[in-house]
Amino acid sequence: MALCLPYTNVDSCLRALAGQAEGFGRFAIGGLHGPLYHVTTLADDGPGSLRDGCRRKEPLWIVFEVSGTINLSSELAVSSYKTIDGRGQRIKLTGKGLRLRECEHVIICNLELEGGRGPDVDGIQIKPNAKHIWIDRCSLGDYDDGLIDITRQSTDITVSRCHFSQHDRAMLIGADPSHIGDRCIRVTVHHCFFDGTRQRHPRLRFGKVHLYNNYTRNWGIYAVGAGVEAEIYSECNIYEAGQNRAAFRYFTEKAADKNEESTGCIKTEGDLFTAGTESGLITDNCISSVFHPSEYYPTWTVEAPTDALKHFIKHCTGWQPVPRPAEAKPHAHS
Repeated sequence: MALCLPYTNVDSCLRALAGQAEGFGRFAIGGLHGPLYHVTTLADDGPGSLRDGCRRKEPLWIVFEVSGTINLSSELAVSSYKTIDGRGQRIKLTGKGLRLRECEHVIICNLELEGGRGPDVDGIQIKPNAKHIWIDRCSLGDYDDGLIDITRQSTDITVSRCHFSQHDRAMLIGADPSHIGDRCIRVTVHHCFFDGTRQRHPRLRFGKVHLYNNYTRNWGIYAVGAGVEAEIYSECNIYEAGQNRAAFRYFTEKAADKNEESTGCIKTEGDLFTAGTESGLITDNCISSVFHPSEYYPTWTVEAPTDALKHFIKHCTGWQPVPRPAEAKPHAHS
């Protein structure tokens, strides 16, 4: 029986990505209502550069006319209503990463981010107060800090079909027990491949995270970490341990406005813990019952955690050699 997979139509035309994310980032439209911006150079800045397009205030659908590596000398700030669409080319960002700061409606699709250097340098750093974000089909590895970090009241975010490798701390959601405003955080992570990364797939404080149909293997310390007031709904994922067998780890911390320390909750539904893998699940002393995704969105595409799903995730996550779709029709510009 064929797998039922998400996003079968998003490559049918260029802007079909807009508003099509599953989960908490489902409203992200990116640069849907703006003109095309063509990246024509691999230069870090200047006319025709990615940085020049990302800093502009108007909505833009950014596409690439070149392939290759863009060496970023400083973090690249992405402003609201932008789609960075790497389909049809092979673009690698290195040196620094993307920063989504106080922006909304950003879609990032089909990029490679590798080799970021410096303190607090993440592949994609989403903070503060960013919302309606979709990260799809990106390959991330070898940054000095995180690969995707979501903190400081950033919310309504989906990370899908991404490949994480060659890294320690993959994904941090909620950075500090003093950041009680992070109770608003809501993130969906699905059909991602955490491929031998050591920890944080993700690690969560305060917020709500829905994990489904991800494949996490050969972690070094733990797969999924629940800190203070975390609510994690883990559904039909594949957890395949290496030397460290326990998939879940709990961290006890004190929220800044509470007197007592607490930890988070993980609910597992249909997850596969392969031979030799232990869940590490703790079901008592939960601070609250874990949310159910249907309280927030009506549908999502989830399959049983089979070998067929594992094969798909191994081969169809991260940057893909897909052509750039055509525009559905001429786009009117004012």
